[in-house]
Amino acid sequence: MISRNLKKAKEAFKKRDIEASIKAHNENYEPHSLNEGKYIKNLIYGGLDGTITTFAVVAGVAGASLSTGIVLIMGFANLIADGLSMAIGDYLSTKAEIEYQQLERERESWEVEHFPEGEKQEIIEIYRSKGLSEEDSIKIANILSKNKETWINVMMVEELGIVEDNQAPIKNAAVTFLSFLVFGFIPLIAYVSSKFISGMGNLSFILAAILTGVTLFVLGALKVKVTVKNWFTSGLEMLLVGGVAAVAAFLIGKLLSGLA
Repeated sequence: MISRNLKKAKEAFKKRDIEASIKAHNENYEPHSLNEGKYIKNLIYGGLDGTITTFAVVAGVAGASLSTGIVLIMGFANLIADGLSMAIGDYLSTKAEIEYQQLERERESWEVEHFPEGEKQEIIEIYRSKGLSEEDSIKIANILSKNKETWINVMMVEELGIVEDNQAPIKNAAVTFLSFLVFGFIPLIAYVSSKFISGMGNLSFILAAILTGVTLFVLGALKVKVTVKNWFTSGLEMLLVGGVAAVAAFLIGKLLSGLA
């Protein structure tokens, strides 16, 4: 049983509340599933990328004063193509990372089995480099070497800097793609609606900008689940970044409008 409530410990750290931190570390609780929140990063960053890139396309086309039909064609083309590209990239990078981790674990396991003294010496050197004495480093090496799995786990982290987290490439890619589609569609809602509601044409870009701004702020605020920053600052930061991208795309569209 873990005796620390990690969620409350993080909250205490953000507030620099020593008493709350002590309480969080002394509080017995049933730990949550390790899968909880596992895909939050893919959800948030997929959504941010989808929202920003799609609205950048919308802003560029709007800057060139092209028709609603062109906005929708370009927007949906970007939504599908860029979403697939991002998901495939996520899948391949996650898969490559897992394969690399597995290969390094196999190598460490082989070395522990065939040259244990050399691996123990590496542990001693690692902890000596961290400032521990020779005697303490040897004690740690002797203790860790009593359990092969623990020994290998420590070597993976301390020697190679690899922290394994049992990622699922297909699920990562699926979450990224769906998040990209859902949030990336938001800047297009106003233009889709204008096809069915008369008189909306002139307001489409303004409404799309408002919806996108709200979405970026919300996703930026949710990003604190990953970055542990202040939610308002994080939301405002993402709104500004998205705004810069949109203004740049709009100006380029305006500048090149004569080519259309």
